[in-house]
Amino acid sequence: MPIRVLPSELIDQIAAGEVIERPASVVKELVENSLDAGARRIEIEVERGGVGLIRVRDDGCGIDSGELPIALCRHATSKIASLDDLESVTTLGFRGEALPSIGSVSRMRLISRGAQAEQGAEIRVDGGAVAPVRPAAHPQGTTIEVRDLFFNVPARRKFVRSDSTELGHIVRLIERLSLSRFDVAFRFTHGERVLLETLAGETEATAAQRLASVLGEDFPTRSLRVSHSAGPVSLSGWIGLPTASRAQPDQQLWYVNERPVRDRTLLSAARLAYRDVLYHGRHPAYVLYLQLDPALVDVNAHPAKLEVRFRDGHQVHDFILRTLQRALADTKPEHAQEPAVLTGGPSLLTLPPGRADTSAAFPGRLPLLERHEPARDPWAVLGTVREPEGAVPAVLPGEATAEHALGTALAQLHGVYILAQNRSGLVLVDMHAAHERVLYERFKAERERAAPASQHLLTPLVIELKAHELQRLLAGREQWEQAGFELDPLGPTRLGLRRVPALLSGRDILKIVQSVVYDLELESAAHHLETSADRFLGTLACRTAIHAQRVLSLPEMNALLREMEKTDRANQCNHGRPTWTRLTLKELDQLFLRGR
Repeated sequence: MPIRVLPSELIDQIAAGEVIERPASVVKELVENSLDAGARRIEIEVERGGVGLIRVRDDGCGIDSGELPIALCRHATSKIASLDDLESVTTLGFRGEALPSIGSVSRMRLISRGAQAEQGAEIRVDGGAVAPVRPAAHPQGTTIEVRDLFFNVPARRKFVRSDSTELGHIVRLIERLSLSRFDVAFRFTHGERVLLETLAGETEATAAQRLASVLGEDFPTRSLRVSHSAGPVSLSGWIGLPTASRAQPDQQLWYVNERPVRDRTLLSAARLAYRDVLYHGRHPAYVLYLQLDPALVDVNAHPAKLEVRFRDGHQVHDFILRTLQRALADTKPEHAQEPAVLTGGPSLLTLPPGRADTSAAFPGRLPLLERHEPARDPWAVLGTVREPEGAVPAVLPGEATAEHALGTALAQLHGVYILAQNRSGLVLVDMHAAHERVLYERFKAERERAAPASQHLLTPLVIELKAHELQRLLAGREQWEQAGFELDPLGPTRLGLRRVPALLSGRDILKIVQSVVYDLELESAAHHLETSADRFLGTLACRTAIHAQRVLSLPEMNALLREMEKTDRANQCNHGRPTWTRLTLKELDQLFLRGR
């Protein structure tokens, strides 16, 4: 076959294969054109999953009648005129391929009226064949109807899925686009059903309403507001609390200069920011907006403009990571904060019983309270309860309980939970999970210091390990030394510890080290913490923290509560499980039908 120039209709259909993959692609291109035209209200109507009809109507600037035929030519656009414009493009569309591509694989009707025009104009395209322009009644703005998509391309039509599947793709697309511009009202209907309708407004109330309609009613209340700038880059939006994580990454929305994107650099930065506050296998939810100089990002990297390239991806990644880490560090108990709740998943505590000494964790602790064995007569307990000398009263006088978000300890439940009361009601704390987070943050802070606090031993502690365990431990020797250990291999199966972290003073160090070695080997392939250094510190904190059945005195309980209130990310343990929850007085009154 000789070399030849392809006919324009075939060229348009080839281009449509890159731009128009399914009905949702048509909706995306048309809605983005409406946004670029300055529309403040956009209505989208579809039938038969978008294959039968797609109609997009807006109140934007419109198109003059003389420009309608030009708008249907390939690479015809009003958004760029030179290479300099391309390198700093701020509009969503700029290629000039969407309308001719759509017209080549459908029956398309375009009606528009410019701001200065006395009447509108209409042009039709049937499978690439363009009809003459004719007058038409239309308010300012543009309406585009696309019917019988892929009617003339049977091979492409075979790949279109069921109506419900294609409609699902369009719904998710419209929801994503509606969150890109809060100043634009959207109305989306399928047949007679209204699937999405949002009001325009840039206030916190209207933003919360739109977030709730797209991501669920609880997202605004279970998320944190983020806003930070550094030079030409700024990041804003909402990030879900760790306890509002999801089983699927289906609510991770990124916008770069108001353009919806799915970029690996951005996804990686957010994932790393959540790495030590999420349970294994869970995914965060967030809606984040990155604004930067258009010259610093290349949006011409993908035909559908879903991917971007940053001129300095490393700096962007670092900026996002630090901003989100700083925001998540504030997830600690506060008076106005919602309690941590985790629905589904494993039980909160599945730990073997232990009685590790807590003297190092709680300086100046008092002797433990004696266990009370109630008499056979249940009423006899009233006369036997006595406060030991020097004990801190369970309820502080006056307004003292209001000074602390987690209140004042009352008792310990089954050696696992701490019961406390604050001004708003009853607080329940998982003591192991809470202590684990406190220790983990301390270990990380010590690691950042040039010389972590450690204690030299007069005689080394000798640990018997298996040969492969010792080899694995020595392979990660650096992370042990950064935590304050000094390791001395004494043979193929013996290890000497000559220095240990000061935080482990008074503990059963041999047992802790053996447990850490075992856990690191067991969980190395499926641990929620990705870096070996964080995984080591997380495992060390888990094995060092107080365990179930450890009886604590009231001063010890209060000491732990105060530490939680000062510790970053204390709302969840290292594995992402919640550390505390609360029953308000209103909820308690409802349980007991008080006031009815």
